[in-house]
Amino acid sequence: MTEGMMTMIVMNKCRFAGLLACLSLAGTAGCSSFMTHSGPEQGYYSGTRAGAAVVADSDSGWVMRPLAALDLPFSAVVDTLFLPWDYYRKGSDSPGDSPRERVLRSEQQNHTNESLAQAAPMPASPPSRPSP
Repeated sequence: MTEGMMTMIVMNKCRFAGLLACLSLAGTAGCSSFMTHSGPEQGYYSGTRAGAAVVADSDSGWVMRPLAALDLPFSAVVDTLFLPWDYYRKGSDSPGDSPRERVLRSEQQNHTNESLAQAAPMPASPPSRPSP
């Protein structure tokens, strides 16, 4: 192989890696916006606000804070694209329709907390088998 052919092979591999990195980044762009828009109405720029809250929260894990910081500009762009949709559905959802509120109501109706309090605690180690 000549040196020119080797250079072409390396450049093609680098292009593929660069393309893969760009597609991966584009595939995860605006995650906060998509997640907040999949539930009930949460106002304007809800994904950007959620991402900023994760970045500002000192209790966020060391993995989540940089990922949220990377996602923040993409969420702002996606939230801007969602502005007409947010305006259209503003006021149509009540806070009691959120998935979290529905789960809490269901737990209260079914007395889940009471039944969990009566459950036997899990053993710290697996039970030993009797010898044959």
